[in-house]
Amino acid sequence: MQQYHLNKLSPELGAEISGIDLSKDFSEEIQNKIYDDLIQYKVLFFREQNITPQFHVEFAKSFGSIEEPHPVYPHVDGFPEIVLLENDKNHPPDTDEWHTDVTFKNDPPFASVLYSKIIPEVGGDTLWSSLSKIYDALPHELKAQIENLRAIHDMGSFRNNYMNDDNKESSIKLNKGFEEFGNAVHSVVKVHPISSEKFLYINPSFTSQIVGMTTTDSNNLLSYLFNFMCKPEFQIRFKWTPNTLVIWDNRCTMHLVTPHDLNERRVMHRTTIIGDGPVLAA
Repeated sequence: MQQYHLNKLSPELGAEISGIDLSKDFSEEIQNKIYDDLIQYKVLFFREQNITPQFHVEFAKSFGSIEEPHPVYPHVDGFPEIVLLENDKNHPPDTDEWHTDVTFKNDPPFASVLYSKIIPEVGGDTLWSSLSKIYDALPHELKAQIENLRAIHDMGSFRNNYMNDDNKESSIKLNKGFEEFGNAVHSVVKVHPISSEKFLYINPSFTSQIVGMTTTDSNNLLSYLFNFMCKPEFQIRFKWTPNTLVIWDNRCTMHLVTPHDLNERRVMHRTTIIGDGPVLAA
């Protein structure tokens, strides 16, 4: 094994791995070490990794099956498994709100792998937050209140990506999107299938309603929880440099991107890994 060195970046989550060139020595031993560290630290950062799209796909596949193409975003030419995330003045970002990826699906993905191609000089950072640390910090009375609740997740602002000037065509596309990816019901509290940590499984982008509550009561509870979840003590903020690869456990984290000058481009490649989903809390 190369000189695999881990540097913990915050008390709650996140670690940077150095001393390793993934494209030259991605052995089974290293793969297992990465997986174990991912479960423990939830987000892993690898700087100065000159990888090809082919290796990006191979890296992701080593941890599980790659998810089908994203319902909204384009893909890298020749690699339908890799989502192309490109932001500039003609393509403003739509991920500037806290979210866990595609929780509007019945079986959301296990992990995501994001690789930086072009990074703006200022801004465009990514923040991650630990949903297990958030749950741990909730008052005991609130934990008891939400233990057996379920919530509806829908496409949120992704609805807007189906809209254009042709209202009839947009309506057809939006209805098709709802039929295929429209919504899912998930437990508000889940248990991680590997670490056994409990975590809060809602997010401001996609969670719309608590099942069994009136709209007013649901909105009040979700508003309180969302505000609690956004406290900085649960977060890590990462300043990107080109050729950085990041993998995170999508089951027990949420993330957002900070604004940047849209006269500059921000280009990222992302794969999403399907794995065993979190199970219901007991």
